[in-house]
Amino acid sequence: MSVVGIDVGFQSCYVAVARAGGIETVANEYSDRSTPACVSFGPRNRSVGAAAKGQVVTNCKNTVQGFKRFHGRAFLDPYVQSAKSSLVYDLAQMPSGMTGIKVMYMEEEKVFSIEQVTAMLLTKLKETAETAMKKPVADCVISVPSFYTDAERRSVIDAAQIAGLNCLRLMNDTTAVTLAYGIYKQDLPAPEEKPRNVVFVDLGHSGYQVSVCAFNKGKLKMLASAFDAELGGKDFDEVLVNHFCEEFRKKYKLDVKTKPRALVRLYQECEKLKKLMSANSSDLPLNIECFMNDIDVTGKLNRGHFEEMCAGLLAKVEAPLHSVMEQAKLKKEDIYAVEIVGGASRIPAVKERVSKFFGKELSTTLNADEAVARGCALQCAILSPAFKVREFSITDVVHYPISLKWNSAAEEGLSDCEVFPRNHAAPFSKVLTFYRREPFSLEAYYNNPKELPYPDPTIGQFMVQKVVPQANGESSKVKVKVRVNVHGVFSVSSASLVELLKPNEGEEPMETDPAGKEEESKMQTEQDDQKAKGDGHKDDADKKSETEEMETSEDGKQEKNHAPSAKKPKVKTKTVELPIENSLRWQLTNDLVNLFMENEGKMIMQDKLEKERNDAKNNVEEYVYEMRDKLHGVLEKFVSESDRDTFALRLEDTENWLYDDGEDQQKQVYIDKLAELKKLGQPIQERYIEAEERPKAFDELGRHIQQYMKIVEAYKTKEEQYEHLDELEMLKVDKQVNDAMIWMNSKMNAQSKQNLTQEPAVKVQEIQAKTKELYSACNPIVSKPKPKVEIPKDEKEEQNGPINGQEDTDAQPGSPEKGAAGSTVAPESEHVERILHGTWSGTH
Repeated sequence: MSVVGIDVGFQSCYVAVARAGGIETVANEYSDRSTPACVSFGPRNRSVGAAAKGQVVTNCKNTVQGFKRFHGRAFLDPYVQSAKSSLVYDLAQMPSGMTGIKVMYMEEEKVFSIEQVTAMLLTKLKETAETAMKKPVADCVISVPSFYTDAERRSVIDAAQIAGLNCLRLMNDTTAVTLAYGIYKQDLPAPEEKPRNVVFVDLGHSGYQVSVCAFNKGKLKMLASAFDAELGGKDFDEVLVNHFCEEFRKKYKLDVKTKPRALVRLYQECEKLKKLMSANSSDLPLNIECFMNDIDVTGKLNRGHFEEMCAGLLAKVEAPLHSVMEQAKLKKEDIYAVEIVGGASRIPAVKERVSKFFGKELSTTLNADEAVARGCALQCAILSPAFKVREFSITDVVHYPISLKWNSAAEEGLSDCEVFPRNHAAPFSKVLTFYRREPFSLEAYYNNPKELPYPDPTIGQFMVQKVVPQANGESSKVKVKVRVNVHGVFSVSSASLVELLKPNEGEEPMETDPAGKEEESKMQTEQDDQKAKGDGHKDDADKKSETEEMETSEDGKQEKNHAPSAKKPKVKTKTVELPIENSLRWQLTNDLVNLFMENEGKMIMQDKLEKERNDAKNNVEEYVYEMRDKLHGVLEKFVSESDRDTFALRLEDTENWLYDDGEDQQKQVYIDKLAELKKLGQPIQERYIEAEERPKAFDELGRHIQQYMKIVEAYKTKEEQYEHLDELEMLKVDKQVNDAMIWMNSKMNAQSKQNLTQEPAVKVQEIQAKTKELYSACNPIVSKPKPKVEIPKDEKEEQNGPINGQEDTDAQPGSPEKGAAGSTVAPESEHVERILHGTWSGTH
């Protein structure tokens, strides 16, 4: 199972993976850990990431970025309509009414859904992870802004599915940051102690999120969150762009906003200037060559003036801070630390305002850009059975209050009920009890539309089917389970009909309460499983979620089930699962997801084929340039003048062809063209290589000949080291060495008479083969070891004599005898040693 965390940002993306050494943010093919959230469409293929970013100016109409903000939104959404005017590329309406992106791809006009374009980006990030991990990737955790609604979250899940990814969890940016912060802390308070409250401020390119989290050892609990979806680094860029557009209009009479390409270049330069101003307070220049109508433009700005222009944006920084503190019911002195992340958080004026609000120094212990991806990877590691991670439970919150409404049988019409208030713990399940005679529909919606950054508060409709009255004609009891899952997505997960079985004699039937009567019941708890049973996933929170039971009667009034005062006899019941028909707002159908997956596969294959075609073309171009230089360089001595002229002319013709008819050919055409050129160039290169390698090969052969000649000579002079070698075999060695020397001398003489422009008289391969032949024939003979010397029998019998020169006066039969001089015979080890070294001179 892969452990991958993906931070899909508005502007940049990061991929973090879990390895034996911990969590690591991996680099793409450009050795950059940041991958631009950019997709470019061309006549033959797509470019994604850094390659697409390079086409923002040259192919601006077909290069899309910032599309993350259109997830789950209809084309007629006021936000989409207002954003259209500031985009360089075109938006279009999909058949479903959703927002699509219109581009020219494969020389045809195409409209891609937001899910498809995001899937293209995710495919690229998936490849980056696979390259780093050297294995296929499927399971991952993906980040989303905490202010995303149900429709936006479902859209991201669909995009992951189209990209072939199994998203284990959609994780809120702020929750990912809190996990990355807390899991490594060793000094957190014990579970029973007062928690440590930390505020996290995330100001990114297109969103501003604030959350407050309570930490205890081994767990974190999100207390509250607030946001401003309309405040981010891009808004500060926009201020700079408008400033310089006005300045250039007055100074150079240029209307920048009418030229998309010029506008894109200005955005790029303004972003660079903004970053420079974060580090410098002096006047900084902005220079763009050939900006419009071949005019070079220049301007300058300093940090003080920039902050004055951004006063309105900076004033928006404090509102979410106030909101999150009010929701959490905390005072500023209750806050232990304020951690700041996000690319735009580097703006000094932003840091100053956040620090002033809390009255304390800001903490920057986390990597501002990579913290979200690292938190996602940690969550994926917690869910993975392949990694052992410190136990750490995560309790997130519901960011918007969710209500249900339904048609009641009484005259009132619609009834409603808030099932999940704001900042309710998540994931979480609740069981609602209805008394109905027929199928009914539940509509889920956000009950405070003013808080939503989304125009439509509807989540979806859920039709509970096959509801029938009881046998006695009364309303049936229907239990409906609703939940907010690990993705932050609301669903009606199940519905069941509670049927009474026919009571036995002596049993009383269960009473049903009339409308308006309230009874008290126990609060039940159930495990809200984040891990699927049997799949081996570890639960990221070993806790139980409450499942609250609420009852509603046919007239729509809510009732709580109270415990009866008197004990009633048990009544046998059975439950029947009821089918639920979902009708979700802007949800992609399974057929459409499968179609998009198929199309993505085709586009991946097309990109691969185009890459191979371009590689084949580049190989021809590279060979032309390489050989042209070498013909008048290192290869000059190895080709005749006539052949050089012929080959040079062919190279020139090929170059002209490449930039004319050969600009757009099939892969095989380039392969054939390269083969034709190599037919002329390969012999020249081979002659050069032979000339370079031949002296080394001759030297190696000569070294072996000399080595064996010395051994033969030593044998003839009866040197002790070789005297054990066989005479006949040494004669063979002598003959082999002489033959090899004659062969080498003849080949060297023949080669010295040969012209460099002709085929060599002897090839390196032949010399190497001769060297190998000589070694195989001679080495086994000359490297034979000396035979082992057998110890004489008499000496073996003497090996039990006195040790260390001591005499045994009471010698027994068979004990060693004294020598003539009264000394004992040398021990066996010494005896053998003397024989091996040729120093033994005693008589046996």
